[in-house]
Amino acid sequence: MKIDIYTEITNEIINIIEAGQATHGCVWDKGASGLPVNHGTKQNYSGINVLLLWNSAFKQSFTSSHWLTYKQAQELGGKVKKGSKGTPCIFFNHMKKESKTNPDEIERIPFIKPFTVFNLDQIDGLEQEETPQNYFNHEASENLLKHSGAKIIELGTRACYVPSKDTIFMPERHLFTDEKDFYSVAFHELTHWTGAKKRLNRDFSGRFGSESYAFEELIAELGASFLCSDHGFTAKTLPDHAGYLESWLKVLKNDKKAIFTAASQASKAHAFIKNAIAKSENAQRLAA
Repeated sequence: MKIDIYTEITNEIINIIEAGQATHGCVWDKGASGLPVNHGTKQNYSGINVLLLWNSAFKQSFTSSHWLTYKQAQELGGKVKKGSKGTPCIFFNHMKKESKTNPDEIERIPFIKPFTVFNLDQIDGLEQEETPQNYFNHEASENLLKHSGAKIIELGTRACYVPSKDTIFMPERHLFTDEKDFYSVAFHELTHWTGAKKRLNRDFSGRFGSESYAFEELIAELGASFLCSDHGFTAKTLPDHAGYLESWLKVLKNDKKAIFTAASQASKAHAFIKNAIAKSENAQRLAA
């Protein structure tokens, strides 16, 4: 029987959300040790793979955020422990094919291919890299807001991004339980900010009514989780938590590819913000 990868992974994400629904906890609360990284290339995983690896690490109590394929482990001199169960991930690519309507044109057809990775905890013979646990980097979090390029006004009691003003409004800091709560909410709104037409131009007008809103909120929640993870803490549970979970479950159950798109868009937002910060900091160094 042919396995529908989209359905299989979507069902796994639905299980994660429903687990959060049962515990009233944050859905993506497994990333305080940072984004998962390939131990060989030192590149971070992105999109849906972040969620799959976070979930696997949480369920199996892994202490490392580093991963390798079986072949990569061998090439580095390591050996996957006998009986270890790998974690499935997804590789996205395009296949070139001659257009049926115009022989002079080449179509790019997207496809996905599964691959399996193992956590460094499952591999003998390789030096374990220290994975920081729950370190909160206040300075880096503040620096992210300062250099993002976003206009942020701390005033009032409501957190929101207003597209017509291209401005993020945040409640005053003393109204938050602690600094982590403040930055978590700010990162959520900053992810919304990236969706403006002049930035990443996220347009979900094709989605029906409230589904479009729920989809954008899911992207912002994932984007905030990725940014919080960069700075050593987990995202704050959203207000009206139960309502958000219900809306996300509805979207995912109606569209087996929705979580792939949402996670991809969240990674694009995360990369956009990181690049904006790097450019701003570089410009300041050149001007100094």
